[in-house]
Amino acid sequence: MIKNSYLCADLNAITMAQVSMTVRMDSLLKQRFDALCAEFGMSANTAMNIFAKAVVQRGKIPFEIRSDRAGYLEQAQEAFMAMRRRAEMGETPDLTMEEIDEEIRKAHAER
Repeated sequence: MIKNSYLCADLNAITMAQVSMTVRMDSLLKQRFDALCAEFGMSANTAMNIFAKAVVQRGKIPFEIRSDRAGYLEQAQEAFMAMRRRAEMGETPDLTMEEIDEEIRKAHAER
């Protein structure tokens, strides 16, 4: 007896009723997704089933989801640390508080 059928390693071994699911997405994304699935020799429906089974079997999304902001923060921290190392070595020009504030305003405007 399987207590938690969603933890079964072989989801195909369990016969269950089929249900329909609607997913909303951008039409261009759908076209590209359909085309790529066709290249793989499968339908978009099959691809979505593969994804759902992987999520259930692993208990998580099977790939990393990350915002663009995370990359931006890492880059900013790396830039700050590089600037700090140069400052510690005396390789940076002296800036006034006003000049520092202006640099910060420029950086915010570029985002």
